[in-house]
Amino acid sequence: MEKKLLIAVDASVYSSNTLHYLEQLFAHLDDIRLHLFTVITCNPSETASAWLDESELMNTLSSEEQKRFSAAKKFLHKAVERLERNGIGPGQVTTEVKISKTNPSDEVLQVARKGRFDALVLGRRGVSKLEELIMGSVSSTMFEKCHDVPIWIIDGQVDSRKFLVPVDGSHFTLQAVDHLCFMLKNNPYAEITLFHSAAMFAQKQDLNLGYCNRFLPQEWCREHRHDDDLYFLAPRQMLINSGFPPERIHRLKTKKGMYPSRQIVRQALIDDFGTIVMGRRDKEIVKGVFGSVTEKVVAMSVNTAVWIVG
Repeated sequence: MEKKLLIAVDASVYSSNTLHYLEQLFAHLDDIRLHLFTVITCNPSETASAWLDESELMNTLSSEEQKRFSAAKKFLHKAVERLERNGIGPGQVTTEVKISKTNPSDEVLQVARKGRFDALVLGRRGVSKLEELIMGSVSSTMFEKCHDVPIWIIDGQVDSRKFLVPVDGSHFTLQAVDHLCFMLKNNPYAEITLFHSAAMFAQKQDLNLGYCNRFLPQEWCREHRHDDDLYFLAPRQMLINSGFPPERIHRLKTKKGMYPSRQIVRQALIDDFGTIVMGRRDKEIVKGVFGSVTEKVVAMSVNTAVWIVG
């Protein structure tokens, strides 16, 4: 099956970092499809937006808005050429510039949901604030609202193809691994390490048999449900069942540190992991006294991609 990614871009170095990450991960793979999407905030009339074609709509914009629209078109053209030079052909890439009166985050989320994309990819301007996601006004509301489409947040230039997957025995972990299985199926580059931190404030999870059966055969779940290291075994078996080579799946456990979020980021830095893949709790679930581990990992990660599922 083809993998469809919605890439929110502009003409900045942060978008260049995003393209670099995708080139590193998906070069010369035929089953990837990228849709490069840019939002230009303008003020066209409702009538103009609904009935005019692109050339006619341009005439209703101010000179400054026309310049931004033209610059976005030029950037997307160059981005397609760049991707082709680096192993992702023009037949795998589509582009779109959206003229919008609304918040860019609303436009991006609408496109992500309507287009049934497998993930939404964003570059980040800073290293500590979700408010600094690409395109300025794409704020933390994107992170808070988008639980139905996985989000990939790219910080800095990421060269490593090594994946760090924190596992804790919860079904949120299995949701993240399920997404990983699909996105890395037939990928010849990736290495995956399943990581468990027994840090002091790490929450202990028990994997419900019903959730296990969603991702693995019922007989397997019954056989292994009482294994002490099920949090490793279940994700590993999911990856193997998807066709991922067992020799490229590793495991790592540590008792160091006090907070799991810091330990995850620290481990990614020490061992040069390029991507962290995490499941997060349903939005209805109240966060613990120390807040969301996922939010803290996103905020603290530097020169790393973070995939957030759920």
